[in-house]
Amino acid sequence: MNFKKVVALSICAAMVAGMSASTVMAADMPDQFKDLKANEAYEFPMIVKSFQATYWDAAQEGMKKAAEELGVTYTAQGPNSESDIPDQVNMINTAIGANPVGIGIAACDTSSVLDSLQTCADKGIPVVTFDTGITDAPEGSVVCEVCTDNAQAGAEAATHMYDAIKDVVANADGQVVIGEVNQDATAQNIQQRGTGFIDKMIELLQADGKTVAVAGNEFYVNAAKGADATEADADVVIQVAVPAQTTVELCSNEAQAILSKENCIAIFGSNQVSAEGVLAANANLNVLGSDAANGDVIGVGFDAGSIIKAAVQDGTFLGAVTQSPLMMGYYAIYALTAAANGQELEDVPTDGYWYDSTNMDDEEIAPNLYD
Repeated sequence: MNFKKVVALSICAAMVAGMSASTVMAADMPDQFKDLKANEAYEFPMIVKSFQATYWDAAQEGMKKAAEELGVTYTAQGPNSESDIPDQVNMINTAIGANPVGIGIAACDTSSVLDSLQTCADKGIPVVTFDTGITDAPEGSVVCEVCTDNAQAGAEAATHMYDAIKDVVANADGQVVIGEVNQDATAQNIQQRGTGFIDKMIELLQADGKTVAVAGNEFYVNAAKGADATEADADVVIQVAVPAQTTVELCSNEAQAILSKENCIAIFGSNQVSAEGVLAANANLNVLGSDAANGDVIGVGFDAGSIIKAAVQDGTFLGAVTQSPLMMGYYAIYALTAAANGQELEDVPTDGYWYDSTNMDDEEIAPNLYD
């Protein structure tokens, strides 16, 4: 984790929440956005993944602050669920049909929006992707990506989890299971985060002489790098589950199946919905805790929200990795304004970083722990 970046991002988030535009710009505003002014009173459609998670409420707070500073407006919309992919595509296409000066998109399924992006490229409508990048976007369609480095964020979760379980792994008499629940296998950010966790965990386990297999969801099994054993023979199995739809209840069912295994020693929920699903499963099983040596299953979450924060505070979760949806929403509006002005842009990456009960109130962490 780049601590300087984390501090700068977090300080900037705090300022966005309650200080002036000039102060924010003086802090750590990317150079490409410094002194930016809108040439006109632009209006931007901002297509989010859904309003299921408070994550998207935080993103909208960032959009609102940026819009006020720049004198532009936006309209946020999204489907009822992040599984409602056709609904989101229809929203995107309807927005494109109005010929906006720019559009912000957080795609539920990156492959589903490629035709829409081609239409944007053909019409000259600049697209800013936020939260989720689109690797195969048609040339000339996406002018800026405002996203967390999700592979880094997943690896951060794996590193902290491994520190808590490595003695249990080293002393295990037989095979042990590490679980991962991902809400989907279609959104690029979730894909990168899930594989970032898996690949880092494989690296750490193999460095300590353990053989590893990845089992479960086909996408993550195929995407994993370095697994060196079959499920039957491995010292450690990373069991990956993806529900049929994106709901806390269905994530809970998947988590419960993993946590019910007698040899499960840890589990990771890779976003707010799946992490809350892990906690819902634990309400029935009561196996999570922060003391692996005494037999607790080590749980690690992702994102924030009141449920996850409470679990970190009371030790049900060892900790979690969060990002700054507020700043992603904020920078997305700035990027769209710059693009509408005709400015060429560079991507805006943001870090994911670890929080636990010891640092939740720190001034560089607390501003990004939204409810």
